Amino acid sequence: MCVFCDIVAGRVPAQLVYEDDDALGFLDIRPLFPGHTLVVPRRHHATLDELPADLVAPLFVVVRRLSVAVERGMGAEGTFVAMNNRVSQSVPHLHVHVVPRRRKDGLRGFFWPRTPYRDQAHIEETRARIAAALAEV
Repeated sequence: MCVFCDIVAGRVPAQLVYEDDDALGFLDIRPLFPGHTLVVPRRHHATLDELPADLVAPLFVVVRRLSVAVERGMGAEGTFVAMNNRVSQSVPHLHVHVVPRRRKDGLRGFFWPRTPYRDQAHIEETRARIAAALAEV
């Protein structure tokens, strides 16, 4: 069983900030900044593509509410909302990070270097590949 399932079941303690029938929000034990909150679906789904369509909207309504609450509660200037899918996913249970942000807080954009397109043809090839894959989803 995964640690987030254990948190949902109450077997592992967590600092809950939100809960409803579908989702749970709790403080990250290794926060980027104080107030860093994780939002998870109660039922185990490892990645976003495994989350049933009828749970997508309820989960992101919670994420939206918590992004406002984290900003206001922490006196932040904004929030960073992020999710890893497989790569860099420290716990294989879908979770969304809601991180309070302030200008010049040391967090620089994304956590990895930017990779530009080679040229306009590379942009078009990339667009076409995604569009073709989307047609199959």
